[in-house]
Order: sequence, then C-alpha cells, then structure tokens
Amino acid sequence: MISLLRGRVAARTLDGVVLEVNGVGYRVQTTLRALRKAQGGGEVTLDTYLHVREDALQLYGFAEPAERELFEHFLSVSGVGPKVALAILSGSTPADLRRAIVLEDITRFVAIPGIGKKTAERVVLELKEKIGPVDSVGVTPGHELVARDALVELGYSLPEAERALASTDPEAPPEERVRQALRAA
Repeated sequence: MISLLRGRVAARTLDGVVLEVNGVGYRVQTTLRALRKAQGGGEVTLDTYLHVREDALQLYGFAEPAERELFEHFLSVSGVGPKVALAILSGSTPADLRRAIVLEDITRFVAIPGIGKKTAERVVLELKEKIGPVDSVGVTPGHELVARDALVELGYSLPEAERALASTDPEAPPEERVRQALRAA
C-alpha cells in the first residue's frame, strides 16, 4: 500500500494534484486541507490511501495522518465510498468530526452534499465505538450542541456558529455561551 508521498506538485486537477515523485506523476484526489497544503507548488508530503477496486487503483491524499485515519473509518461504514468520505473530511477538521460522532451530531453530516439522514445516522452509530469515549475528544455532551443549535436558529450557518462558539468560555452554560457569541459578532 502507498501510505505517504513526498514530491513536487506537477499539476493541479479539479479534485486534487499530480505529485511528481522521482520522475513519476501520481494523480492524487485530496481533501481541501491537503489541497491548500500543496498550493505552494514546491515539495509537499501527503499521507495517502490507495483504494483498490476491480477496475481502478485510486490514490487519496490527506494533510495529516488523522485525516487518513478518519477516511479509513468512514470507508468501513456501509454506504460510504471514497468520494463521500473525502467530502466529509473536506468540510471539517478531524477533531470536529470526531466530536460530532461522539456527540451524535447527525446535523453536521446531513449538511454535507451526498449524505442523507440514514447515512448520517449510520456514520454516527457505526463509528461512535471506534472513536472512543467523550472524554477522549474533549467535549461536554449536550452543551456544545445546545449553544450551536441556538445560534443556527438565530440565522448563523453551522460553520459560523461553531466559529463563534470557539471564542466563548467552554465551561459556561449554553445560554451564556450564546450571549458571548452574539456580543462578539
């Protein structure tokens, strides 16, 4: 398996890059974070996953090992293929996705194009045990979601609400966090 490539970005494609490694060009479909990492045009190192199908060998590239690990977890979920797994990873950081899984935040996954409610529920159900306990990803069950959902009800998009809450006191009750986020806006 090809799990890491280091080389020069020879070209950019719609969904990734062509990475030249010792004279060989590898077409790698990447997450948005990996694409930004490869933007400079110089030498770049990408963690990769080689997906083997009956009719194709496809390389997927990631900015960090945590992205590749989550990609592999997503592939283990029934109904989630490489393109959907890549779309999930391109929308959020690995830490945010782990937190969403542990908190059973189906809303985050339904917001991703290509994922319906049933697939989102399967992702959460099948990966919750693999991700680990709530304490291991540093979340307070319920409080984070209550404050975020309140901001969404007030007109914030999901990412805007999460960014606004990032600058608030995580120990405060949800209603106080919402007030802090609104004051900062």
